[in-house]
Amino acid sequence: MDLAAFERISVTFEQFHAHFAPAFGRKDWRERSRDYLRGLLVQAQERGNAENLAEAVEGASARVLQRFLTEAKWEDRAVIERLQQYLGSRLSHPEAVWAVDESSFPKQGKKSVGVARQYCGALGKVANCQVGVFLAHVGPRGRALVDQRLFLHEEWTTDEDRCAAAKVPKTAQEYRTKWELALDLLRQAQEWGHLTADWVTGDDA
Repeated sequence: MDLAAFERISVTFEQFHAHFAPAFGRKDWRERSRDYLRGLLVQAQERGNAENLAEAVEGASARVLQRFLTEAKWEDRAVIERLQQYLGSRLSHPEAVWAVDESSFPKQGKKSVGVARQYCGALGKVANCQVGVFLAHVGPRGRALVDQRLFLHEEWTTDEDRCAAAKVPKTAQEYRTKWELALDLLRQAQEWGHLTADWVTGDDA
């Protein structure tokens, strides 16, 4: 890649980040969000932890990036709405459809929010894992994941102390099935109105 091409990418990246930056509030958190996103895009390691990302981003330490993840106060709903707004003019098409599905993430330990022994599609068996329900928008102009919800197993929603220790918000402690979470995603996208589709597809679950 020559210098001119690199500079064009740099300008495009700054424009992309500027669309989302206001959702992160304070100036220093907006700057850290830029560093974190840049690290995700350029780091070569499979694991996107703070240490690996810091190695790929000049001027951002692992401690600073970790603080952005654990201490910065910003609403993920605001970021996701901006994502759907950004994609609206790029992906909208009369033949587009919504696709809902779950995905699982094998996880050791018991303290990560939502982790439980449950069916893990990634492993094809019951195992310790987290499960998320995801919404994608798919059409002739492209496809993208546009929203998500973490599934909380009943062993979490019936254990207030465990939820409190993991800082699960009270509003998220009510048990909801995966199909109920999928409906939440669809209704939220419909309310925002940035992306539209006449059909919804998913598997038997």
